[in-house]
Amino acid sequence: MKTLSPITAYRFVAVTFLALVLMAAAAPRAALAAPESFADLAEKLSPAVVNISTSQTVNRPDRGNRPQLPEGSPFEDLFKDFFDGQNQQGPRTVSSLGSGFVIDPDGIVVTNNHVIEGADEIVVNFVDGSSLPAELLGTDPKTDIAILKVTPPSPLDFVSFGDSTIARVGDWVLAIGNPFGLGGSVSAGIISARNRDISSGPYDDFIQTDAAINRGNSGGPLFNMDGEVIGVNTAIISPSGGSIGIGFSVPSALVKTVVNQLREFGRTRRGWLGVRIQSVTDELAEGLGLDEPAGALVSEVTTGGPAADGGVEAGDVILKFDGRDVEEMRDLPRMVAETDVGKDVRVVVWRKGKTQTVKVVLGLLEEGAKDTPPAEVDTETPPETAESALQMKLQPLTEAARSEYGIGANINGVVVTEVAANSPAAEKGIRPGDVIVEVAQEAVATPADVRGAVAKAKEEQRKSVLMLVQSGDNLRFVAVKIEE
Repeated sequence: MKTLSPITAYRFVAVTFLALVLMAAAAPRAALAAPESFADLAEKLSPAVVNISTSQTVNRPDRGNRPQLPEGSPFEDLFKDFFDGQNQQGPRTVSSLGSGFVIDPDGIVVTNNHVIEGADEIVVNFVDGSSLPAELLGTDPKTDIAILKVTPPSPLDFVSFGDSTIARVGDWVLAIGNPFGLGGSVSAGIISARNRDISSGPYDDFIQTDAAINRGNSGGPLFNMDGEVIGVNTAIISPSGGSIGIGFSVPSALVKTVVNQLREFGRTRRGWLGVRIQSVTDELAEGLGLDEPAGALVSEVTTGGPAADGGVEAGDVILKFDGRDVEEMRDLPRMVAETDVGKDVRVVVWRKGKTQTVKVVLGLLEEGAKDTPPAEVDTETPPETAESALQMKLQPLTEAARSEYGIGANINGVVVTEVAANSPAAEKGIRPGDVIVEVAQEAVATPADVRGAVAKAKEEQRKSVLMLVQSGDNLRFVAVKIEE
C-alpha cells in the first residue's frame, strides 16, 4: 500500500481543512442536526392543530328493481336484507374528516378546500376535546386552500407562518394532523424535494416530504424545526391509500398570499397578464435563436389585455418578469398570480433574435373571462392555387376552405389540406384543417409565403422552421424539421 510522506500528509491536511472552512463560509444556511426528540416541539404546537369534521346531505341514487328469487329460496332473507338497504331512496347524510390549524387567536383556521367542499355543516374539534361550529370565510380551489372562522370563548393557541423559500431539501419537518380520523398524530421526516408539479392546478409548487401523511392529514400543517408552518399538507401518492413516504404540501409562501386575500376580500385577487403560453423545447429554442430552452413562449395575446397594451407580441419569449428569471413555462403563471393587481411590471422578452423590455400594468384575473374577440378578416384576397411545403399541401384560407374545415372568421393564415404520413409536420401533430398563421415569426397569407419562409430558413442553414399553428381553439408554436 502506498503511503504519503509526512510533508505531503501535512500539506494535504492543511489544504483539506482550508477547503472545509471555505465551504462552510459559503454555505447559505447550516443544516440542523437531527433532534434527540420532537417531544417539546410537538407539545408546543399540537394545541393549535385541529380536526375538522363535515357533514353533507346527498340524495341516494335509484338502483332499480332487485332480482327476483324463487319462492322458498334459502337466500331469500339474505337478498331481502341486502337490497332493502341498497334501494333506500331520498336524502342521506355523509361525513368526512380532515385537519387544519389556527393562525389567529380570535379563531381563524386554515385547511384544504377539498376538506370542506360542499359541506352543509363544518365543526372544528380541538385537542382538549371541545368543539365549535365554523363559518366558511373563503376558498381557493386552484391552490386547494380554505379559511374558516370560529368564535371561541377565550383566545386560542395559534401558530405562525414561516418562510418556505429558505427551506432546503434534507431539512427536518414535522407533520401534525388527523390521519384516518384517529385524532392528533405527529410524524417527522425531511423535505425530499421542492417545486414539485403534480398537475393538480395552474400554480403547482409543492414541497415533497417523507413525513408520514395519510388520509385525514389533508389541511394539516407542515412545521420546520422553529415551529413555523412552511406548508399545508394536501396530497399523497399511494397505491394502497396509506403513506409510502411521498406527500405534498402547499408552500407557505403561496398560502400566506391566498389567506390574506381571502380574509380581506373573501376571494383571491390574482394578477392577469393576458397571454397564452407554452414551453420552450430544444427545437423551439433553435428556431427562435435562443442559446438554450428557457422562459415562456407567448403563443397568443389577448386583445385589449394588459400584455397587448404593454406591447407583448405572439412569438415573444418571456425571460424575466418583475426582476425574476422565468426558468420554465410553469414559473410565469405563479409569478403573475402573486403580483399585485395594478402594478407596473417590467417584462424582458426575446423577440426576433434580441432582448427587449416592455412595461405592463397587471390587470385582475376574472374567472371565465373571454380572451380574444373576433377580428375583422380581409375576404377580398384573390384565390391562389395549392402548393406544397414540408410535405404538406397548402391552400389559401378562402370562404370555401373556412366552411369545409370549420375555421372561424377571426383566424388568418394558410390552411393545411394534406400531411404526408411520418413526415416531420405529422410528427408535430399538424393535421388537415389546421391553419398556419406565422412562419419564422412572420405572418403568412398565401402558400407562397410559407414556401418562401421555409426556403429562407434553409438558406440560413437552420435545422427547423418555427410555425404558429391554429388547431381548432388551440394556438401553438411548433418547430418543424427541415429535411435535406
